This record gives sequence, structure tokens and C-alpha cells, in this order.
Amino acid sequence: MEWIYEEDGIRSVDETGKLLAEAVMENLSNGEIDITHVFVDDSLRGQGIAGKVMEKVIGYLRENNKKAVASCSYANSWLMKNQEFCKDVISEDMLGSSACRIDGKH
Repeated sequence: MEWIYEEDGIRSVDETGKLLAEAVMENLSNGEIDITHVFVDDSLRGQGIAGKVMEKVIGYLRENNKKAVASCSYANSWLMKNQEFCKDVISEDMLGSSACRIDGKH
């Protein structure tokens, strides 16, 4: 998969432009990033793609010297399960943020 990095997220689309996977991110006033939504197309579910999306997010955060919270429940859970791998980019405020704000879809 090829990834498109934009200010509001990281996306992968197919040759027709159909969205395959994405992480939506919001810049917060304190300089941190909120991961608000993680999406994987139904055709790719069960293949570990959401985890790959999160790995791309972690790389982006490290490259840009940013910390993150996650209001998306999937992203929050992934970060908590992978704290050892990504503790350098998890905000100290992380523990209070657990509900996805975009239609409850992950």
C-alpha cells in the first residue's frame, strides 16, 4: 500500500481513488495530535491493516516530534496495547480520551 500524508491524516487509496485505509488526525491547540478516527475498507478487514495504519501514524509523529492522544477507541486501544513501542509519542493526557467521535466507526 502506498500512503498519502496530509495535515489532517494519513490515507491509502486504490488506483480508482477509493479510500482503502486512513487515520484522521486533528491538530490540538497544545501542539499535540488527536487521532480521531481509523478506517479500513471492508475488503481489507482482518489483514492487520489498521495496525499498519497506526504504525504509519507513529512514524509520522516521530518524524514531526509530536505527541498524540486518541479520541478514536481503536487508536486509543492500539496505543495502550503497544505502549512500549510508542511511549515516546503518547501524550501524558492520553488516559482520559477513549470515545470515537466520528459516527462510532473504527
